[in-house]
Amino acid sequence: MEYRPRLSLDEYNVVLEYRKRKSCVLIIGDLHSPFIKTGYLEFCIKMNKKYNCTEVLFIGDILDNHASSYHESNPDGHSSGKELTLAEKEVRLWEVAFPKAKVCIGNHDEIPARKTLSSGVSNRWLKSPNEVLGVNWEFGEEFEIDGVLYLHGTAKKARTRAKDELISIVQGHYHSESYVEYFVGLERKIFAMQVGCGIDRRVYAMAYGKHFKKPHLNIGIVIDGKLAFLEYMELT
Repeated sequence: MEYRPRLSLDEYNVVLEYRKRKSCVLIIGDLHSPFIKTGYLEFCIKMNKKYNCTEVLFIGDILDNHASSYHESNPDGHSSGKELTLAEKEVRLWEVAFPKAKVCIGNHDEIPARKTLSSGVSNRWLKSPNEVLGVNWEFGEEFEIDGVLYLHGTAKKARTRAKDELISIVQGHYHSESYVEYFVGLERKIFAMQVGCGIDRRVYAMAYGKHFKKPHLNIGIVIDGKLAFLEYMELT
C-alpha cells in the first residue's frame, strides 16, 4: 500500500492561520452510487466538521448507471431500475448530511441524457437530477468559486487543464490518481487538484478497473481559493 503523508506541522499551522478565512470548500470525490465504499460518508462528515467548511461540492459521477452504460454491463447485476432505487436511498443519506451542495455533472451522470439523445428523443422528456433523486442540490457542468474552476474533468487531467486554461482547477474522474500541484509565475500562482473517489473497488460495477492502480479514497479542501490539500481515508 502506497504511503500517503498527512499534513506536516508547518502545513497544519497554515490551516490554523486560515481560521479567519472567508471560505473553505469540501470537495467530495466520485461516488458512483450505489457502489460507494462503506465509511466514506462518515469520513466526509468528519472532514467537513474538522475544517468547518463553508461550501460542499461533489466533483461528479454521484451515480454509476452501470446497467445503462454504453459499455458491457454485468448480466447478473442489478437492473437499471433496481440500481436507481438503491442509488436514490443512498444519495438521500448524503443530502441529510449535506443539505446544501453543488454537484458537478459527471460522464456517468450523463448516461440517461446521452441514451435519450441517441434514441432520437427530445431531452424535454427528461426529469432533472433533483426530481429523479428527490434531493435539492445545485447541479451544473462546472462552478467557479473564489477564482477556482471546479468540474468533473473528463478528457484532461487537472495539471494539463490548469496549464491550458491558466486558472486553478479542481476535478475528479481519474479514480486512481490524486495530487495537488502549484504553478508559479511572475505575477500569479495557480494550482491543479486531482481528487480521488469514494468507490468500493470490489463491487462488480468496478470490475473494469481491477487491473489498474487502486483507487485513491480521499477528499479535497480548498481555502479562500489559495490553499489546496487532500485528506485520505484510512484503508481497512
